[in-house]
Amino acid sequence: MGKSSAQSATQNSMDKRKLLSEHREKSLLGGGTTRIDSQHKKGKLTARERIHFLLDEGSFEEIGAFVMHRSNDFGMENQKVLSDGVVTGYGTINGRLVYVFSQDFTVFGGSLSETFAEKICKVMDLAMKNGAPIIGLNDSGGARIQEGVVSLGGYADIFYRNTMASGVIPQISAIMGPCAGGAVYSPAITDFIMMVENTSYMFVTGPNVVKTVTHEEVSSEELGGASVHSTKSGVAHFTAANEIECINQIKKLLSYIPENCEEQVPHLEYQSGDEMRMALKDIIPENANQPYDMRDVISNVVDEDSFYEVHKNFAENIVVGFARLAGRSIGIVGNQPSQLAGCLDIHSSQKGARFVRFCDSFNIPILTFEDVPGFLPGTDQEWNAIITNGAKLLYAFCEATVPRVTVITRKAYGGAYDVMNSKHIGCDMNFAWPTAEIAVMGAKGAAEIIFKKEIDSASDHAAELAKKEKEYGDLFANPYRAAERGFIDEVIFPEETRLKLIKAFKMLENKVANLPRKKHGNIPL
Repeated sequence: MGKSSAQSATQNSMDKRKLLSEHREKSLLGGGTTRIDSQHKKGKLTARERIHFLLDEGSFEEIGAFVMHRSNDFGMENQKVLSDGVVTGYGTINGRLVYVFSQDFTVFGGSLSETFAEKICKVMDLAMKNGAPIIGLNDSGGARIQEGVVSLGGYADIFYRNTMASGVIPQISAIMGPCAGGAVYSPAITDFIMMVENTSYMFVTGPNVVKTVTHEEVSSEELGGASVHSTKSGVAHFTAANEIECINQIKKLLSYIPENCEEQVPHLEYQSGDEMRMALKDIIPENANQPYDMRDVISNVVDEDSFYEVHKNFAENIVVGFARLAGRSIGIVGNQPSQLAGCLDIHSSQKGARFVRFCDSFNIPILTFEDVPGFLPGTDQEWNAIITNGAKLLYAFCEATVPRVTVITRKAYGGAYDVMNSKHIGCDMNFAWPTAEIAVMGAKGAAEIIFKKEIDSASDHAAELAKKEKEYGDLFANPYRAAERGFIDEVIFPEETRLKLIKAFKMLENKVANLPRKKHGNIPL
């Protein structure tokens, strides 16, 4: 009798192990091999393949593999699939903990159900509790219409967690396929959005709705493809030619940022050597109105090949991105004289403000390169609220408590001088090259206003204007008046910029600055 009972227990255990193996095999198949083959034909990886290439080999631990939807309406009770359209779990990237969810388009078009949302919320909660980044690989047709309001509630649960996690842990969204309707708002709240060219798109209302309402004929790619969102709307921070490139970009981005808001930035081993950069000596053109590429300045200052630009093709009159200086991660904001003469406008102000706020949230020191003749004039700018949008960048810099250093390479005119991380709004160290011009406006415009009477009464207007322009320029077209007042800490030679910055950021390493106690500020949105 005892022997028979033991045999029965053994058999029962074997049956359970077999059942577990079968469940695991089914969950790995997702929506089935036919649908997976279809996914491959479109040049797309499956949900699990994406996780495989993203995480360190063998590090992925899945959570919720056996979850199935609970809907019994519209015949859904007979269409239950393990994992229910999203693969969730945790693993490591270069040895650092991350949480991930990967939406599976082969299961009901990746549509979001109640349980689908619960799985995402669970890994987001774990990411918050354990202080690690959350990465979302999005490939979904939107809400599962068979579940109605339950599905909509699931989206709202995710949006709420995105908001609570903002500034606490890094949140990265990769758009690997469709992302439409309410689904776009979760990525929009996250810190960075990456899109894959020709296979991913984002929009609130699709081409069919647009055609019905506005009678416009537009394709999904034209309406919300990677090119559109990386150049026109600024929704996408990065684009990639294919999914593998997109995954590699995620890994590269994570290498510059800490795991959470309590950690310091990654610091790589660095051997100091000759920090002088003679290439910077003649980088500023003799003609003050001639453009140059601020990226050349940046690449000659930071560690070799370390600059990783963000929003590269959007609002190109300002350059933002991550880099390393003596092995330490920093964020860089720089005016771009080769585009709109480096003027600040609506989009560049938004772009700069968002980047500054991210850096400040995650303890990333900020380096600003300034060459700005002012804000872009025109009715288009004024009617579309350049005042409010320009104030966003001003607010972001004022609020930032991380180490902040500015280098004025050439022009620093008007209110834009104040906005671009000036001493007056809390910058810790301000350097200027000898070519710096710090004034209310350019010498010509200032002379026309200040010396209007003298110019009008002169027999030779042009000669008198040139004379007065030189007089004003001699007084203000240099950094020394500002340095006399302490607004510039040091006037430096361009070639010694890297050395000065390494020392400045090293000195500021243990900076502590606290904002006034408040619930939160009211940034001019």
